[in-house]
Amino acid sequence: MNNLYLIISREYLERVKRKSFIISTLLMPLLMLALMLAPTLIMVLSGPESKTIGVIDRSGLVAADLRDIDDLHFSQLPAVMPLDSAKTIEAFDGILEIGEDVVDYPSHISLYTKGAPSMQTETVITSQLEEALENRRLSRYDIPNLARILEDVKVDVHMSTFRIDTEETEATSSIVSYLIGMAMAMMLYMFIMIYGQMVMTSIIEEKNNRVLEIVVSSVRPNTLMLGKILGIGLVAVTQILIWGLLVCSFSKWIMPLIVSSMSSPDFDLLSAIGQLGDPAYVLMLFVWIMLFLIGGYMFYSSIYAAIGSAVDNIQDASQLTSIAIVPIILGFVFSMSVANDPNSGLAFWLSIIPFTSPMVMMARIPFGIPGWEIALSLVLLVISFLVMIWISAKIYRVGIFMYGKKPSLKDLIRWARYK
Repeated sequence: MNNLYLIISREYLERVKRKSFIISTLLMPLLMLALMLAPTLIMVLSGPESKTIGVIDRSGLVAADLRDIDDLHFSQLPAVMPLDSAKTIEAFDGILEIGEDVVDYPSHISLYTKGAPSMQTETVITSQLEEALENRRLSRYDIPNLARILEDVKVDVHMSTFRIDTEETEATSSIVSYLIGMAMAMMLYMFIMIYGQMVMTSIIEEKNNRVLEIVVSSVRPNTLMLGKILGIGLVAVTQILIWGLLVCSFSKWIMPLIVSSMSSPDFDLLSAIGQLGDPAYVLMLFVWIMLFLIGGYMFYSSIYAAIGSAVDNIQDASQLTSIAIVPIILGFVFSMSVANDPNSGLAFWLSIIPFTSPMVMMARIPFGIPGWEIALSLVLLVISFLVMIWISAKIYRVGIFMYGKKPSLKDLIRWARYK
């Protein structure tokens, strides 16, 4: 046990003390937040340039309904003006030509611009033209105030969804739960993939440097493998704990400030804030992430450890790593489809099978699935990683002494059967 503790301490401290770990741990949440806010911030800071569009309305019915919006201005030209003459006017950034029969044939509209037109400019012009043409078509019915009548009958439904199969009736939002589930599945996918491969890379490097031959003279191979897995796993747990602390702090102190500064928030946004603004709910999510991270990491890192011990370099390992990478990717892919119907039979079985359960269960948990399903998934995951560690340890004790030969899957199975 003393040797195991020394190996765990070495693997853990060696990585936690690195500047790259500290920087990535502290900056990653800020980077993710910046990526979410960047598009809006860029639009606010940059803003479109002021443009003036000359309008030649051959029909004489539409140009009067075009309104200036923000930095887009319209200037009406004579309906008989030749298009070539209008293009030569330097004051205009573009010419909008509207066909004579545009009400019946809306495709008879052309926009000529100096340089590439922006998407925002095209969207604004198109929306205004659609509104103007719809009003012209409505006027043909000769019904007084028809436009106002149609506007009055429009309904914007905001449906509140409540669960009745829980002890307390609670409001839910499928969109918010879907986004949270996808974020949790993505987080688990990244951690299992990154830290699992870190175990494999560490073993290959020490095997190439012949360090393992010295270490195993005083430490059993099984103890060495388990120490590496646990030490690197603690690094992942530390990172999750720090992120959980930052997110819970954001939920408790920053989220209320955001709510108070909003004048008329969207209904879906209110649902998201209601869930993410509850520190207890956020803490519960991170507890589940922690448990399934430990189970999923232990399961897959034991596979990576066996692969790392069996090869001499990263190139040889690339062929065998598909044994671990493909199920991880499939688990994340399945989680995206499972989140659309978290209570289906497929969702249940994929969240029970250990190869896919960490990611798939993360996608289901925000929807409030029964606790016994989560417990069953965790129990099977723990049993599976104990079995996988036992199998991988048998491969590891043989593989670390093998050099110069690239093993096949058949060789790994034969090593696992050695007593």
